[in-house]
Amino acid sequence: MKKSLLAAASVSFLMGISMLGAQAAAPAHDARTIKHIDTISIPGNSLRSFDIGAVSEPSHTYGLSDRSNHAVDLFNTDTDRFMGRAKGFSGGPNGLVAVGKHQFWAGDGHSNLRGVNIASMKITSTIHTGGSQRVDELTYDPALHMVVAANNDDTPPFLTFVSTRGQTHTILGKLSLPQATAGLEQPAWNPVDGKIYVSIPELNHQKALGAVAIIDPRNRKLEGMIRLNRCMPAGLAMGPDDQALVGCSDDAVSAGFAPKSIIVDLKTRKIVSTLHQVGGSDEVWFDPGSKHYYLAAAANKGGPALGVVDATHARWLENLRSGAHAHSVAADSRNGRVFVPVAQNSASSDCASGCIKVFAPSTSH
Repeated sequence: MKKSLLAAASVSFLMGISMLGAQAAAPAHDARTIKHIDTISIPGNSLRSFDIGAVSEPSHTYGLSDRSNHAVDLFNTDTDRFMGRAKGFSGGPNGLVAVGKHQFWAGDGHSNLRGVNIASMKITSTIHTGGSQRVDELTYDPALHMVVAANNDDTPPFLTFVSTRGQTHTILGKLSLPQATAGLEQPAWNPVDGKIYVSIPELNHQKALGAVAIIDPRNRKLEGMIRLNRCMPAGLAMGPDDQALVGCSDDAVSAGFAPKSIIVDLKTRKIVSTLHQVGGSDEVWFDPGSKHYYLAAAANKGGPALGVVDATHARWLENLRSGAHAHSVAADSRNGRVFVPVAQNSASSDCASGCIKVFAPSTSH
């Protein structure tokens, strides 16, 4: 998600292919290994800049925040076919989340949050969150019919809680987080306790101290923090057994911290497992079908990788080579497909203008 990541990820990709190949060849602990099955070309401007991906399973649609084409790109998750794009975004889009059966909501520039109808590929609603900077990452709370949006670059950063009911989307409240001195990253709704959890890269100007904030969405109050050292959390995904995967970011790697990923128990607020085999991630994803976490580890040691973690046993399985600036990942649990966008780069003949790499468990293809 950081602009500086493109150059760093591209260099590490070219320099670290051989090292990553050795990692990827390590034996997995799961019989359903993952492999690259397809590459999707993207029309329009070359894919130089993008952000979050998401899957709407009812619509069989993968969406990507394509900043190079100022649009949300839409792909069929069964056929890997480009369907079209929802245009009209000004400075983004950045964050993206599936809402209900037929919508994506996306963060945009000028503090705008936009709803997209998947069938019509049109922006159908725009909500101004009251800030001066972009709306970034998002989550959806289906129990309260609410989108929670992070204004990452405002000072102080803040969350906006927006009702998704009806045609007029009411802002239900806001929560300012001034202690988040390097902004906010991924919010995520936990179906077990109904709380919203938010990755905070840095607390009170201490680079070595980040956290996952715990928020009650009903009263929009901060309830506590799960503090994490030398991680600078970015991606966040809810998994089984009331646990969550935290992706320690590329910024953590740039700050000199060892690449890693962390699984936390949300009930006890303790670390369950620290995975040193994969790190430098932005977006992470949990697939309840395969019971895998997936990590878009663009700043992984040895080159950009798709990390695969056994969520049931909280253990790393394997890393697969992804590509330049591959910091975004989403999966469809119906068919096991995993979608990883790769930026324009000269090192890949089938992805010279940017592409979507598709992975899947070998037993499902």
